[in-house]
Amino acid sequence: MKKLLFIRYKKTANVFEGGEQVSQKNWNVLTHLLGEENVYTYYIHDENHKRSVIEYLKGAFWFPFGYFFGLTPRRVKEILTLAKEYDYVFVDRSIFGIIARKLKESGYKGRVICFFHNVEYLYFEAKLAKKPWRFAVVRCADKNDRWCCQYADRIIALNDRDQSVINTRYGRKADALIPVAFRDKYQRDNYTPEMTRQKPVCLFLGAYFEPNCEGIEWFAENVYPHVDIKMMIVGKGMSKIRAKYRIPAEVDVISDAPDLVPYFEEADIMILPIFKGSGMKVKTCESLMYGKNIIATDEAFEGYVLDYDKAGGKCNIAQEFIAAIQSFIDNPRPKFNQYCRNIFLQKYSEESVIESFRRILEF
Repeated sequence: MKKLLFIRYKKTANVFEGGEQVSQKNWNVLTHLLGEENVYTYYIHDENHKRSVIEYLKGAFWFPFGYFFGLTPRRVKEILTLAKEYDYVFVDRSIFGIIARKLKESGYKGRVICFFHNVEYLYFEAKLAKKPWRFAVVRCADKNDRWCCQYADRIIALNDRDQSVINTRYGRKADALIPVAFRDKYQRDNYTPEMTRQKPVCLFLGAYFEPNCEGIEWFAENVYPHVDIKMMIVGKGMSKIRAKYRIPAEVDVISDAPDLVPYFEEADIMILPIFKGSGMKVKTCESLMYGKNIIATDEAFEGYVLDYDKAGGKCNIAQEFIAAIQSFIDNPRPKFNQYCRNIFLQKYSEESVIESFRRILEF
């Protein structure tokens, strides 16, 4: 059996963010195919151990040379040494494209696979739009995206949009398009037969991240005052949102919840007003898994192939959101959306992407 070295961004202490959930899916599928004993994980960061000031300074020093924050020449040297014992090196994020470059320059004979969670330079342009260090971070991300395309034997993108940007900017098409997928964590004998309420509970799920917060603020100002709903915001770091963004006092904000199931089960509708970004939105996949009604923008549905009306509704302006929510109020429908659950099982469960990963591993 062949062996694989899995390069992962961080060992998370408690709550997984969206990107780490995708990383976990990649690890799950690869260990399914190769056997857990044949996959070794190398973490760039370990959140269980607090980084020292010296470690931060070292990361900042190497940043202009293409080592994304936390990666250093010493760590890359460790990876190169480890890689000699493995048939594959799976670089889980394209911000570590320098690893692919150094592996090939060192004469590594195995297969290097790079997974694009996003087009990273676009992701960081959106994330750091108002930060003074934006240019340096975007430049570093751009370099690493390019090195993945130049040196990796196989590259994987999430969707056609990302592939198009990658091909236009870096001159290479992805070897596979493998969408966001989840291990099915919501298996029950019976799903709730309840109907949506006349005052529906509308849930936004997402970490404290500028495009998420801007979308929530826009919704709170332009849609929320015009519909009779209860609104909940749940996500990692969201306790900070009111310090910077205008969120009504009566809106519930829950931060760093260790278990999301109660919030999904409470919600009548998932509201995803996301207007910019790259890749695919993990929160959309998670909402499908839990069989939720979803009202979302083009960006939140990007990469997902489904019937938007059956899912709940695709909306991009305030009037569309208001009309879609009012439709649920006037015409209650099942709180558990069987169509969304079926789409998840058919297209966005881990089982649905195993064969695509198997083909990537074939020599």
